[in-house]
Amino acid sequence: MKVSHGLPTDPLPPNPVLTIGNFDGQHIGHRQLLATVVQCAREQQGTPMVLTFDPHPVLVLSPGTTFQFLTSPSEKLAWFETQGVEHLVVLNFTKTFAALSPQEFVFSILRDGLGIKDLFVGEHFVFGKNRAGNTETLRDLAGQAGFRVHLVKPVSSRETIVSSTRIRQFIRTGKVETAMQCLGRPYSLKGTVIEGDRRGQALGYRTANLRPDKDRVLPPDGVYATKMVWQDTVFPAVSYLGTRPTFGEGERLLEVHVLDAACNLYGHPVEVQFLHYIRGDELFEDSEQLAERIAQDIQQTRRAFAE
Repeated sequence: MKVSHGLPTDPLPPNPVLTIGNFDGQHIGHRQLLATVVQCAREQQGTPMVLTFDPHPVLVLSPGTTFQFLTSPSEKLAWFETQGVEHLVVLNFTKTFAALSPQEFVFSILRDGLGIKDLFVGEHFVFGKNRAGNTETLRDLAGQAGFRVHLVKPVSSRETIVSSTRIRQFIRTGKVETAMQCLGRPYSLKGTVIEGDRRGQALGYRTANLRPDKDRVLPPDGVYATKMVWQDTVFPAVSYLGTRPTFGEGERLLEVHVLDAACNLYGHPVEVQFLHYIRGDELFEDSEQLAERIAQDIQQTRRAFAE
């Protein structure tokens, strides 16, 4: 997959078939949209392309806003390639770029800069300064610019329209099962295992500790049935996210206890997939009471896997 930071230079790819978006999360709606783009490009012997932006427009248009992502830039890049995208164009999103009128965006970027033949967007697509352009505007301008516009209906999961915004809400409220249905896979966090205070080992439950990225969406503090992926091997696990209030508030970490396996993971990259919410965070009177609760958590996690 070719990646262009900025508009590509000549020669432009043949018969570009484009879609536009930030694609955070790469959910089932995103996958369906890209599958349609790739299929259209194949039928026309063209090039499936994606136009995306960096930084995320929210960070530019609403400075100071706390915005957390569902996926990292490297995860997103790898995903585009697996979906069949042949050319990814990343434009620097600035206030100057945001001030482009709908006409300027269509003619300067889409027609002259990318030379597209077909454009696929959602039914509620808006663009241009102050979001002044809608799909009707786009079709009118596309007719003048010489490319076709195809509107794609939103995808629903159990009567819920799938969107990155809704998935973020599901994860933040602990609804990791619902988020998984919308993503088409478990929500996951990746990181390198760090040295902890070894309290889990002292309680009889060795854990691999990860420091979550501050710009990633996190579920509420508590315990989850998870899977841990290490060196292409998947392990069932029970994971705790929180600050360990029983021992005094500490750094927020993700602590993963692998079931029925012993792995030396210090310094190794792992992925933790959230499958099922077990319980919220709790304050225990002492470490003995905590150890008893962890044993119950493990039993409940095993039941969740069995089901």
